[in-house]
Amino acid sequence: MSSNSFAYNENSGGGEATELGQDATSAISNSGAVGLFSSDLKKNEDLKQMLESNKDSAKLDAMKRIVGMIAKGKNASELFPAVVKNVASKNIEIKKLVYVYLVRYAEEQQDLALLSISTFQRALKDPNQLIRASALRVLSSIRVPIIVPIMMLAIKEASADLSPYVRKNAAHAIQKLYSLDPEQKEMLIEVIEKLLKDKSTLVAGSVVMAFEEVCPDRIDLIHKNYRKLCNLLVDVEEWGQVVIIHMLTRYARTQFVSPWKEDDGLEDNEKNFYESDEEQKEKADKRKKPYTMDPDHRLLIRTTKPLLQSRNAAVVMAVAQLYWHISPKSEAGIISKSLVRLLRSSREVQYIVLQNIATMSIQRKGMFEPYLKSFYVRSTDPTMIKTLKLEILTNLANEANISTLLREFQTYVKSQDKQFAAATIQTIGRCATNILEVTDTCLNGLVCLLSNKDEIVVAESVVVIKKLLQMQPAQHGEIIKHMAKLLDSITVPVARASILWLIGENCERVPIIAPDVLRKMAKSFTNEDDLVKLQILNLGAKLYLTNSKQTKLLTQYILNLGKYDQNYDIRDRTRFIRQLIVPNEKSGALSKYAKKIFLAQKPAPLLESPFKDRDHFQLGTLSHTLNTKATGYMELSNWPEVAPDPSVRNVEEVIELAKEWTPSGKAKKEKPAKKFYSESEEEEDSSDSSSDSESESGSESGEQGEEGDSEDSSEDSSSESESGSESDVENKRKATRNSKTKGRGDSEGGETENEKSETSGSSSGESSSIEDSSSESESKSESESKSRKVTKEKETKIKQDRNLITRDVSLLDLDDFNPVSVPVARPTPALSPSLIADLEGLNLSTSSSVINVSTPVFVPMKTHVLLHRMSGKGLAAHYFFSRQPCIFGDKMVSVQITLNNTTDRKIENICIGEKKLPTGMEMHVFNPIESLEPGGSITVSMGIDFCDSTQTASFQLCTKDDCFNVNIQPPVGELLLPVAMSEKDFKKEQGMLTGMNETSTVIILAPQNFTSSVILQKIVNVANVGVVPSGQDNIHRYEELKFQAL
Repeated sequence: MSSNSFAYNENSGGGEATELGQDATSAISNSGAVGLFSSDLKKNEDLKQMLESNKDSAKLDAMKRIVGMIAKGKNASELFPAVVKNVASKNIEIKKLVYVYLVRYAEEQQDLALLSISTFQRALKDPNQLIRASALRVLSSIRVPIIVPIMMLAIKEASADLSPYVRKNAAHAIQKLYSLDPEQKEMLIEVIEKLLKDKSTLVAGSVVMAFEEVCPDRIDLIHKNYRKLCNLLVDVEEWGQVVIIHMLTRYARTQFVSPWKEDDGLEDNEKNFYESDEEQKEKADKRKKPYTMDPDHRLLIRTTKPLLQSRNAAVVMAVAQLYWHISPKSEAGIISKSLVRLLRSSREVQYIVLQNIATMSIQRKGMFEPYLKSFYVRSTDPTMIKTLKLEILTNLANEANISTLLREFQTYVKSQDKQFAAATIQTIGRCATNILEVTDTCLNGLVCLLSNKDEIVVAESVVVIKKLLQMQPAQHGEIIKHMAKLLDSITVPVARASILWLIGENCERVPIIAPDVLRKMAKSFTNEDDLVKLQILNLGAKLYLTNSKQTKLLTQYILNLGKYDQNYDIRDRTRFIRQLIVPNEKSGALSKYAKKIFLAQKPAPLLESPFKDRDHFQLGTLSHTLNTKATGYMELSNWPEVAPDPSVRNVEEVIELAKEWTPSGKAKKEKPAKKFYSESEEEEDSSDSSSDSESESGSESGEQGEEGDSEDSSEDSSSESESGSESDVENKRKATRNSKTKGRGDSEGGETENEKSETSGSSSGESSSIEDSSSESESKSESESKSRKVTKEKETKIKQDRNLITRDVSLLDLDDFNPVSVPVARPTPALSPSLIADLEGLNLSTSSSVINVSTPVFVPMKTHVLLHRMSGKGLAAHYFFSRQPCIFGDKMVSVQITLNNTTDRKIENICIGEKKLPTGMEMHVFNPIESLEPGGSITVSMGIDFCDSTQTASFQLCTKDDCFNVNIQPPVGELLLPVAMSEKDFKKEQGMLTGMNETSTVIILAPQNFTSSVILQKIVNVANVGVVPSGQDNIHRYEELKFQAL
């Protein structure tokens, strides 16, 4: 893209002028200007022709250039009609770039964007998640109220999309729709509530941002999702972490009690005169009650701690403000090291971090004292950073480190940055005020600065000295005299005004100097600054009241000058002073108290940090930075006196976990409400939920027993649970062993177990794991030969005994197929007559003409999409090959289909419609399903005879209202069934094969993968074959039912 853009710029004539931002009217002649505009026009025409081309490569190149123009800040809006024509392009790359363009200009070109609204709606159902998300972004960027219903519907559909990226964009669209039409708030809250339950880390940050924008006061929506958000926080993307942490900070301040221990005042310890002994005792008990942190409060603090090491400064700042506002004060110290680490970042980051540290250091100095040197000013720091570091150093100053800091300040005063030097002098003054031990030292140092060559330094020193002298005015007469001499050289108005104010306040202590200063000021009165004139008037009034003999005429002269001054403030002050100090007939009672008014004792100024009043804003917010409440700022609430009910955050996750761990995508149905077991057994079961979930993941026979689904079969025969087809006597004998497989038998067997549970209780022989259960069944195998809960090792030892057992096989209990060897007739392959004749004489065994199908090796089932929820209008279908003998025919392959209703309405009459099968292919369909509830799921079985080929089986999956064309194409490895044979039989059958039926290959394995189990796992993942026992470790043989595949 860059090479194209460079070539493009070279051919664009006068385009360089626009790139450099030159003024066309002054730097380009008339002909040059014409050439410039003509080249731009030609350039856009060229892009339009490329967009209208029939070649996708030209369109793609044009779109890349246009997106490059947008990235450089150029206006490409005039290309909108040409670009929008390609919104329906079949090329996925072109379509992506078109949507990028439309997101940028859809709001500006609303009318043209509306013409393609139908295309955007179709794109919402595109199989590509990026296209669906981009279409939603474009749709939400068209700011036209008329399409609000369409946007609302699109957001609802996208919120239930299978792709977390699309759901994330749905959360982004919620905020745009809310700003466009706030009346949709209630419907949007429903979508937010749904998305808050999403377990994807990609969605969490975006939906919390939508929550903060639309309904930040609806704390009740967070209760059930609080713990999930805390646990997901570490894995959420960085900007999502910032949003979630700020929201959880507000949540914690409303749901937990304060962890800060406040010291009780003396009045609490003293007994009230009118207070009874009982009331006194109640108060004492209340004070003695220890604080216990809520586990959810601790969860939030614990899960955010690792984020202090985040590379993103905003995340670290967010965690720091969370610790500052909700953690115990003893634990907040860990944030200081992380914040100091951020001082190595850019100056913008430093500015924000230092502002927050300045606020923290006022209240808790101990947090940052170990890192004092980290706040020393560097010569490369900008002035704003230097000033903030000075502020922090001042806050951290104490008797122990003040000498070190003062030496540091002496260096800062000599800085070439005059603003920084002036701020340093103010810092020295604050240190002198806060630490009385160094007040004299600081004052002497400031007096020395009065002889500095830099006028700004001298002026600032005068101002600070004036404030310090107000604290001890009687002890520093010599300093006042020295400062009076500086009036001839200092020209800064603030400094001159400060000196005059000091002389006026202490005029009785310098009776000789003060009148002379007034005489000099009278000469230059008309040329002085307004601030200095006001202080000259004040000085004249004070001297008139204390030394009228020497200054009476001089004061009247100054009052006359002020009477005709251009500034109305000075004229008003002159009239006021004249009436107050010069008594006459019109003077009121105030003239008697003129001396007390002018020479009253003034309180010493309080030098405070400018960050002292910022602590009421939440740290890290814009309001804290600006020191004023910004739009959208939400104040942190005060800690509640009594914590609200913590049970609102409890979530029943048992059913959800069971669904999550269901193998092969099968959805487990809810168990009957009736209790099968006693309370003691239920408690035991809940404590051993982990082992139960493992056994459930290996077997699904319990669901088959409850649902009565004749097509479902177990994936792992080694962990089979007992079936309801056994007799009551057998159930009673085995009630103890079945305590870990609750609800997996039928209702009759369950009731019998429930009756027996009281007598059997919890015996010492019970086991909480699958391994213990298998060893127990092995020890009792002789007396209970009909038990099916055995391990794979046990199964291989007693396989011959099992073949001799005569028993009834129920179609409702497909687990019988796993441990029992099933005789299957030899299939008739679709081969030439001569090859069929050759194969008719082949036998796997010398004693029998039937093939013994062995139990398949367990592998994770691979699920395939049969019908996508978008294409099926809410009906989703997935299928997988169960690798079990098909009950519908010995030539058929068993296929399990799981149907899901993702809509909010009932789907009725689900069945198989028209079949479009190749010649010879047969299909056994499932019985029609009357209805499927919203959110419901059901698994059914089908049998398909693929004629030993990988041809596609096409058919229609129909509902009451629609029919959808679907197809199933089997991998060749799923057309096989494993058989049991010895190595001798294998070699015999292998020797009878001709060349065209034998395939061999050499596989090179890494040393760490060269084990029997790894090789077996790799092979059975591809093909449903059985293992042939081998006498050599380095040779592995596999056998399957289909001869032509050998």
